Amino acid sequence: MKTLDLQEIRKQLDGIDRDIVNLFEKRMNLCRDVAEYKISTGKPVYDGEREQQKIEAVTGMVEGEFLKQSVKELFTQMMTISRMYQYRQLSESGIQTEQTFHSVKNHNTKGVKIVYQGVEGAYSHEATLRYFGKDSNAYHVSSWDDAMKDVEEGRADYAVLPIENSSAGAVTDNYDLLMKYHNYIVAEVFLPVSHALLGIQKGQIEEIETVFSHPQALMQCSEFLNANRQWKQISVENTAVAAKKILEDGDPTQAAVASEVAGQLYGLKVLKSSINHNKNNTTRFMILSKEACYREDAGKISLSFELPHKSGSLYNILSNFIYNGVNMFMIESRPIPGRNWEYRFFVDIEGNLSQGSIQNALKGISEESRNMRVLGNY
Repeated sequence: MKTLDLQEIRKQLDGIDRDIVNLFEKRMNLCRDVAEYKISTGKPVYDGEREQQKIEAVTGMVEGEFLKQSVKELFTQMMTISRMYQYRQLSESGIQTEQTFHSVKNHNTKGVKIVYQGVEGAYSHEATLRYFGKDSNAYHVSSWDDAMKDVEEGRADYAVLPIENSSAGAVTDNYDLLMKYHNYIVAEVFLPVSHALLGIQKGQIEEIETVFSHPQALMQCSEFLNANRQWKQISVENTAVAAKKILEDGDPTQAAVASEVAGQLYGLKVLKSSINHNKNNTTRFMILSKEACYREDAGKISLSFELPHKSGSLYNILSNFIYNGVNMFMIESRPIPGRNWEYRFFVDIEGNLSQGSIQNALKGISEESRNMRVLGNY
């Protein structure tokens, strides 16, 4: 048998590639016809059962595990591209995703009531003052759940909740609250976090036996705290609660890890400043409202959706961003209570709800996943 040289092999591959491109173009033209049919009948673009049947059919046309898997991946990609093309056709025909949100020039921050979790001097309090100003009408509650409830039930106009920290990661409980309540993210504020070791005025660092703070603050200062192994570390609700406890107990053997602002508020002494090991430590806070609105110049969208624990399900969903040229900032997953091995994903993307590419991507995700929600555009 005569062995072909490399140039001859490449020549034959080029011919096959031309045939593939021609056939792909014919396939896409038929997809356009499918889109026109679905526009006229109101049928959804995504048909999971039909796609599964197609995958089984084409993988049955080849032998061997490698070829079967390769054909499966090839046709999965082609069907994903087909869906994106059909969504675009629907958009060009004036069929858009139903909008819950409306745009505003600016959010009203004058004469409003704001709720945050913790007590005065907590980082949530600082974030509130940073966004709404020092004269804002703010009050505190004991839990993040209470803060969200007060907004949903109209007792407050806005809630301020932490969502992630650059050192400790996501505040997962607050992702769950985004599902429990129908409030919307309308803004975000970034607060640099600098922890200090605080004691009573007559206290000395050499006397310390017990340190109180929020678990995350203790973790963020672990290098400093663990270097003093004789100190007992005790978790409390938040850093300001720790500062308040130190003041009330008046015990020179106790210290709190909290901000210097909290120390000033409660008349405490800074025993050691800036004890967190990551000096660029920052917490991102959400500003939440009951009103589904977004500023005209908003550039970030947060959304959530649910997926089964099945190979390729997340990839297929994220393809809606890829083929619409949408940049993704963040993705976080949370298990869905009561449904083993199924997950809810939280995603931040770049864009504005008024953009066609965003509307196409969201339409695809809403059809191909379960319980998609836009959590805010800000």
